[in-house]
Amino acid sequence: MTRTLHVRIGSSSDRNDLEDTLATLDADGTEAVDPKPSTLTVDDLETFGRIFRPTNLELLEAIANHEPESIRELARLVDRHPPEVTQNVTELSDYGLVELEPNGRAKRPTIWYDEIDVDIPLGKHSPDVAPA
Repeated sequence: MTRTLHVRIGSSSDRNDLEDTLATLDADGTEAVDPKPSTLTVDDLETFGRIFRPTNLELLEAIANHEPESIRELARLVDRHPPEVTQNVTELSDYGLVELEPNGRAKRPTIWYDEIDVDIPLGKHSPDVAPA
């Protein structure tokens, strides 16, 4: 079963649905839960662009494909400096896109979803844009 994170651009940053799913996964374990589709709403296109810039997408893909044991291992996978990767992973974690699980003295980056579905409203017909 494919687990999908839905991302939309809107006027409110309501992350309750995403946070509820993450809490359920924490409580029950990723194998025991059939997570409902979750939605992350970001304020604007600029924020979306910052969160989903190519370097962050590369990190998400490496986490999904290789399941690294630590941020240092993730940095090796993407051939980048660990402090830079730590900063990017922390940002992704702040938005709920990555979870950092304790793994000895390290933290293991994990994701609960298999794909990201993006909804970008454009123009005056967008639900978040008031009519003129």
